[in-house]
Amino acid sequence: MIQHLLDVPGEIPPSFRKHAVVRSGHGRGEAGGVGVEEPLLDPHLLDRLVKDEGIIRNRRKIEAAVNNAKRFLEVQEEFGSFDKYLWGFVDNEPIINKWKKLSQIPATTKLSDEISLDMKKLGFSFVGSTVIYAHIQAIGMVNDHLVSCFRYNELKKKSF
Repeated sequence: MIQHLLDVPGEIPPSFRKHAVVRSGHGRGEAGGVGVEEPLLDPHLLDRLVKDEGIIRNRRKIEAAVNNAKRFLEVQEEFGSFDKYLWGFVDNEPIINKWKKLSQIPATTKLSDEISLDMKKLGFSFVGSTVIYAHIQAIGMVNDHLVSCFRYNELKKKSF
């Protein structure tokens, strides 16, 4: 799931097609077919990524993605896994909301604000509350499916 946070942090690509290109491009840049650690040691990584036409080439965002990968490894070292770090904010229990209308679903919450602030203190960047909320929805920490959605009850029953 780190790729979700590294994919052009803080920016939603203009189209799904571009997002697919960005995803595959960052996969090359982030891991280059090897572990996350190896490319981070490459002093020419940023220069190569800025020239990579397969990704959106904003140097600040690329620098942030490389920095965030380093911070990610530090969190893994300290907490045992990034997963344990995040799930620690909810005592390993998903938050089950009971939304009836899409208009009820927030873009941010106190939880996403708290995680965002903590990650910034740990040195992460481009991890605003909206980005974090989208991430914790994607990994199942928050069930924001409408109660009328078939997935709502399926996920409600699932134990994490």
